[in-house]
Amino acid sequence: MELPVKAPRSSGRKVSYRIETKNLCSTFQSQFDELNWLWLYCGKTPKQASRFILRDVNCEAKPGEITAIAGPSGAGKTTLLDILAGTISPGKVSGQVLVNDRPMDGESFRRISGYVTQEDALFPLLTVEETLIYSALLRLPGGMNLKEAAKRARVLMQELGLDQVAGSRIGEEGSNGGISGGERRRVSIGVELVHDPDVVLIDEPTSGLDSASALHVVSLLKSMAVHQVKTIVLTIHQPGFRILELLDRLVLLSNGFVLHNGSLKLLEERLKFAGHSLPPHINVLEFAIDVTGSLIIQTSETLNNQFLLKNNEEDHRIEDKHVSYKNSPLEEVLVLGQRFCKNVFRTKQLFATRIIQATVAGLILGTIFMNVGDDKGQVALQTRTGFFAFSLTFLLSSTTEGLPIFLQERRILMREISRGAYRVSSYVMANTLVFLPFLLMVSLLYTTPVYWLVGLRRDFDGYLYFALVVWMVVLMSNSFTACFSALVPNFIMGTSVIAGLMGSFFLFSGYFISSSNIPNYWIFMHYLSLFKYPFECFMINEYGGEGRRRCIQVEGGDCKLYGEGFLRQQDLKDSQKWSNLAVMLGFIIGYRVLCFLILWYRCYRIRN
Repeated sequence: MELPVKAPRSSGRKVSYRIETKNLCSTFQSQFDELNWLWLYCGKTPKQASRFILRDVNCEAKPGEITAIAGPSGAGKTTLLDILAGTISPGKVSGQVLVNDRPMDGESFRRISGYVTQEDALFPLLTVEETLIYSALLRLPGGMNLKEAAKRARVLMQELGLDQVAGSRIGEEGSNGGISGGERRRVSIGVELVHDPDVVLIDEPTSGLDSASALHVVSLLKSMAVHQVKTIVLTIHQPGFRILELLDRLVLLSNGFVLHNGSLKLLEERLKFAGHSLPPHINVLEFAIDVTGSLIIQTSETLNNQFLLKNNEEDHRIEDKHVSYKNSPLEEVLVLGQRFCKNVFRTKQLFATRIIQATVAGLILGTIFMNVGDDKGQVALQTRTGFFAFSLTFLLSSTTEGLPIFLQERRILMREISRGAYRVSSYVMANTLVFLPFLLMVSLLYTTPVYWLVGLRRDFDGYLYFALVVWMVVLMSNSFTACFSALVPNFIMGTSVIAGLMGSFFLFSGYFISSSNIPNYWIFMHYLSLFKYPFECFMINEYGGEGRRRCIQVEGGDCKLYGEGFLRQQDLKDSQKWSNLAVMLGFIIGYRVLCFLILWYRCYRIRN
């Protein structure tokens, strides 16, 4: 079964895209370079570049054809594909990339194209079918229901030979569970094909596949190129004879130079012209790679003109510079929220373990500090204060375990947003909304046993307020972790930064040293501390309000200290009970906004 041909656009005919590069050079920075003559040749100076990955590359990819980029290791294949996909900064590239004779607009081009990188970026806990369905819901026009998305997913799974693993989870790469590496590769291809892009770019589509599966995938791409007039560009390494027959155009690279840009038949003629005879049982591409050293001197303009024909066919220009998102923000939030829920509920370390941890911690702490709230001595007062401090330490540190999940999602987020699947704001909103009820449940599981066992203020209003503060605390910690997971480069750096800041917040909370004794140049840390405001809320809830006249310290049969007196010693007022909650809400929103800004900036850098 072939994929359905996309319906004609408003112009009445399908728009096709021809990609062309002119004098393309790409460099990376180093201190030394021996190719000084290339600086002037590519319009660079010694201070601007030191080593060339691509050098004066001129090639093209036509609609209705498969263009393969081949060459030995280090030839620049992936770099050229990255440039064609618009994922490399223009500052590292000179020359032109033209789409239908017009300079490429990276953001618009990424939305009408699909780019499958060599590294698979998939959610390990989703099934193959779910992965394709969510990709369809996010990348196809709004209004597509789940039934239509599932139908599109089934068609792709059949074409890619994934029917047998439709209900299997992706799994971690290299782990024993999940699907095989070849199947993961085909799922990654399916994710980028699900929205029926006009241009498809794939880095090593046959990597990790056996010969039959590799031929099947390339045959699928050939069928799409011919029947749907798609422009398909891929990199390939050591293809077999049957795969070579499916390729329409070959770009052969060596040391960043284009040695050949044309058909395989033309490459064979060029080899003969250079004095080479093709041995039996060796395909023309393998032989050409082996003898690239002798072909370098044959790359003059005269030889190119002798073999290459000029393209005279009519091309269509890109109609719209700006391509809008396929779904509304609300639709994106709903789809992303549903996908995120499945990931959370299937992550045992985050879901089941977190629930058990909250319940067990509440019971253990409750039995350790049992009925300490009923005592009326100096030691009991200090013990209750220590309980509040330890509770905050536990609550604020326990939710940072979600860091590796945030980091894994960030990699997938960058790829999906760079392809125009959804907005950064939709992701942040969906992530926030999903955690609200989950963390509320965790808060109640911890609060319910610990509050009554410890013997804190014995009224239901006090319990509800305590539970509300606990919920706000875990939400603050979650937002804090999400913010820094967007900022840090890896897990090790993330744990170091988060642990260091949490320790600093505890130090400046006012528990160890009062705010009046903190040096002026450190006082800002006191007000930025995530410990300060909930710690004060716990104290006010226990000793303020109706507990103002409660005796909390008795000596010699007389009450020496009432609740309001203790709060006065701590410079706390009843009015801070709600103002502190407002500050905590501000922290939750502020860290989420900061997370959005960091992710938006990262995606902006990729888009530009």
